[in-house]
Amino acid sequence: MSTRTKTAPMPMLLAMATASPVALNIFAPVMPELAESFAADPFTVQLGFTLYLLTLAIGQFLSGPLADRFGRRPVLLWGFIIHILGCLLGALATDIAQLLVGRILQALGGCTGMLLARSILVQQHGRDQAAGYLGYITLGIAASQAIAPTLGGYLNLTAGWTSVFYLSLVMGCMVWLAAIWYLPEDELSSEKRSITQVFSSYREVLRNRQYLMMAMSSTLIASCFFTFITSAPFVVAQNLTGDSADYGNWFLMVAGGFFAGSMVAGKTSAKLGVNRMIPAGHSLSLLAASLMLIMFLLSGVSYFSLFLPMALFTFGRGLSQPSAQSVAIGSVASAATASGMLGFIQLLAGSALAQITPLLMQINLIMLPVTMILAVVLALLCFYQSKK
Repeated sequence: MSTRTKTAPMPMLLAMATASPVALNIFAPVMPELAESFAADPFTVQLGFTLYLLTLAIGQFLSGPLADRFGRRPVLLWGFIIHILGCLLGALATDIAQLLVGRILQALGGCTGMLLARSILVQQHGRDQAAGYLGYITLGIAASQAIAPTLGGYLNLTAGWTSVFYLSLVMGCMVWLAAIWYLPEDELSSEKRSITQVFSSYREVLRNRQYLMMAMSSTLIASCFFTFITSAPFVVAQNLTGDSADYGNWFLMVAGGFFAGSMVAGKTSAKLGVNRMIPAGHSLSLLAASLMLIMFLLSGVSYFSLFLPMALFTFGRGLSQPSAQSVAIGSVASAATASGMLGFIQLLAGSALAQITPLLMQINLIMLPVTMILAVVLALLCFYQSKK
């Protein structure tokens, strides 16, 4: 099919990049209701979030080489067909197993939009000019991750849990139709890398000690955020007798912390340097996790003791993450490969920690801040090891 334009419009690329983050995060507030509706335990329902992360990691790992070999347009179109099928399967689920399959398909297809939106921008505008557009993509993803839990909480109260799947279904259909109409065919490179060559480049990246240590430092902090998202909705529902809208409203504080930290980082990172920004951000996150533990022990679990320290934690994450990722990616020659591997590591480790921590919290809720404290301490150790 011929296309009407030679370049993909920015709104379409923004929708491509945000469709999967919305589908991921809009699911969190409805998890307690899903446990009740399907008579499932929290651990099983939380797989809907962690399996999404795991599939996202694997999908992003494979989508790049597939797009290089077959072209971005067919990979994106087939990807969003899979994403749409996953949304439909989840919305029509009659048991928890069908819903989990739907979540896996959502992630497997939706990951193509996150990955390919960036590469299409670079191809269309060149590396230097694309940097400004990529900033809008990053901002769009961050905004969607912040708003989606609140939106999901209110949708769940007004229209039921199936509404979050139908919203993702509508978004996926819009992206697919826009891609049919506007996304141009891309010229395939005459030099196609084999799968062996692709994995060889990843192996070379992992052999770089500084990259590996900084990637782990960044990953441990990000994993705490994923852990909180999978745990907090059940804490709100079971311990604070709140509903999905309560979780969504208080989560805005957590998202605001990350936005504020990222803005401060943008203005101060160049002046202070990465070797100050990373330990400063990690130290703030450590202080926040310790504050959560102290508040849990002294006053018990409350909205303030749960969300206020986490807002400070994400402020610290906003300070440290850009610098940590920059050092990791800049430590190797192939920035694209390093970036792809970093995303894979973060999502893989995040899915594991996010699934394990709620099991520990069945022993005692203080295991949430304890896990976060241990993760941040390890993140600091990895940072200092990377400098040796």
